[in-house]
Amino acid sequence: MCDYSLELYRSRPAVQEEQYTLHRFPSGTMGFTSARDCETAVCMPADARLQLAGIAEAVQRVYAVGPVEDVVMTRMEGGTHVHRDAVRFANGREVLLQSLNAGLTAVVTDFPSDLVPVETVRTPARELVDA
Repeated sequence: MCDYSLELYRSRPAVQEEQYTLHRFPSGTMGFTSARDCETAVCMPADARLQLAGIAEAVQRVYAVGPVEDVVMTRMEGGTHVHRDAVRFANGREVLLQSLNAGLTAVVTDFPSDLVPVETVRTPARELVDA
C-alpha cells in the first residue's frame, strides 16, 4: 500500500529482505524507497512485518520505542486525501509514516501469510466445451 499522494510517482511492490529507506518525496509525503532507486515509491502490503532501524530519539521518546523495532504495516482510518500508511509497534502504538523520521531504514521480515506471490499462482487450464 502506498499513500494517496505517492500515486504521483512511479511505484513497485516491496520484496522480502530488501532494505528500504523512509524518504520525504517532493509532495511532502513520506514513503519507502530502495537504495537502487530513490525516486520510486516502494509499496508495503498491509500486515507486512518490518524491522525499523535508525528511529530518531525524539520519535523514540514520543512513542516509547527503541532505536530498532519490529513493526507491522497498517492503514489508519481517515477521510479522502489524508495520509493513512502507518506502522503498529509492539507496544500497540499506531504511528503514521508521516510522524517518523526520514532516513530510518526498514527491512521486510515477513509478508502476510494469505498473500501468494504472483509468480506462484497457477491459472487453471480452460476446458473446451462443445457448443
